[in-house]
Amino acid sequence: MAQLSHLLHFLVEQRGSDLIVKVGSVPHVRRDGRLHATSISAMGPAEIEALVAELIPIEKAEELAERGEADIAHSVSGVGRFRVNVYRQRGSLGMAIRRVLPGAPSIADLNLPPVVERIASEEHGLILVTGPASSGKTTTVSGIVDHINASRSAHIVTLEDPIEVLHSDKQSMVSQRELGSDAADLATSLRRVGRQDADVVYVTEVNDPAVAAAALHEAAAGRLVISTMTTLTAAQSVTRFVEFFPPHQQRQARRELGAVLRGVVTQRLLDRADGRGRIPAVEVLVGTQKVMDTLIAGTDEEALEQLITEGEYHGMQSFDQALFQLYKQNLIAVREALAAASRPEDLRITLGQAGYSAAH
Repeated sequence: MAQLSHLLHFLVEQRGSDLIVKVGSVPHVRRDGRLHATSISAMGPAEIEALVAELIPIEKAEELAERGEADIAHSVSGVGRFRVNVYRQRGSLGMAIRRVLPGAPSIADLNLPPVVERIASEEHGLILVTGPASSGKTTTVSGIVDHINASRSAHIVTLEDPIEVLHSDKQSMVSQRELGSDAADLATSLRRVGRQDADVVYVTEVNDPAVAAAALHEAAAGRLVISTMTTLTAAQSVTRFVEFFPPHQQRQARRELGAVLRGVVTQRLLDRADGRGRIPAVEVLVGTQKVMDTLIAGTDEEALEQLITEGEYHGMQSFDQALFQLYKQNLIAVREALAAASRPEDLRITLGQAGYSAAH
């Protein structure tokens, strides 16, 4: 019978990011974005239930019973920290175990554009880090929080579900609160950060109208609010944020968002050309006066995309511009660039005009 400690050790030894376990199938490990079958034997319902019982606290067991899934933060001395999602599927339990790397990486180490550090240095406003699932949003946020922690004196309060990266105090003090055990819900806790004398707030995700409204309120109150969204482009992120509000409130929401938005960092992870892991392609929208004016007029995604494409002076870049630079630096293959491009034919033409072959 497989033990939880054995599975966690295996994940670390394999240098995987995730391990997926379900009844009747051999566990699969994810490395560099791809799933691989392991040599671990398939498990039955009783074995997986025993694994879950080993790690799940009472309140999370109740959540699992009510909702059919629960997120759990789990640490093992000498092994590491893990985020575990336990879920029901076809009447049995399954687990997705994500390895959380120790410490927060620097913005430079993450291969993010320099403008991200400038955005992270803002003292108030709203920063959104967006992208599809498993695109490295949490890692980028941890880099931003670490930059603030190391560069200014502030009280940083995080509202996480669950806590994934532990931040030790540097120049700042960092108070990390986990949904369920430390905080009842994101929106209520976000509206109360003033009582904790917070200067900077990280909230796991803008995922409902109440959180969106609270994020705007706290940013307008003079705090720096950082959050994530699961969206594909920076322009779409802005549209989706406004659409959390009912139609009769959207005009006001656009005005408020335009006033506090400092930047949207949207990313996708791509395979490196040298086969050594993955690298982010990053689109950046900076909250300039023109962006504010466009938001006030309406959430026109094409207009925002045009501002991004033409906003190099402000540090902005589109996905396709980011892909062009990554290919130019021999960091990704042309096939990878074209597959990830928002407008593949336009990127192919740009490559050709610059003297690069886009035929393979």
